[in-house]
Amino acid sequence: MPVEMLTYAGLGERLKISPEAARALVKRHRWPRSRSNDGKTLVQIDLSEFSHSPIPRQPQTQAGHQVVTALKQQIETLQAELAEMKVIAAGHRGDFERECERTNKLLAELLKVSTESVGARERAALLEGKLSMLTQPWRRRLVDAFTLALPQVASNPRESAGPVAQSQN
Repeated sequence: MPVEMLTYAGLGERLKISPEAARALVKRHRWPRSRSNDGKTLVQIDLSEFSHSPIPRQPQTQAGHQVVTALKQQIETLQAELAEMKVIAAGHRGDFERECERTNKLLAELLKVSTESVGARERAALLEGKLSMLTQPWRRRLVDAFTLALPQVASNPRESAGPVAQSQN
């Protein structure tokens, strides 16, 4: 019953398995482990008591190859769709930019028209005032014209007539 101290890599070589599979095997069987001076894990195992024959697996390359081929085709399809969507998005972007320019022009025109309409309303109000003056009797128009022409005289007749009244006394 010779007991040997092997690393995972050495055990894998002896059993013709990968070092990861050897590590899993050691964990499963709970074989004693220790660290060597170089930091590698050593497994204490009696190979005469243990017989391991790896199970040969069916080659999965055909099924894996089919899956990879299908995925590559799917990727190509998606890339083609992405290219189409980019072309469509570029067209929409052009439409969007044209509509933005059109909107800006319409807003500028709207501002211009609104300022013109405000001016027209002011002129209309002025003309309405003049028209209302013309529809009044001539005496009322004369009083209004006098009031507009001489606001200080109309507002306080005593002050404006004061120096004249004092010079006559």
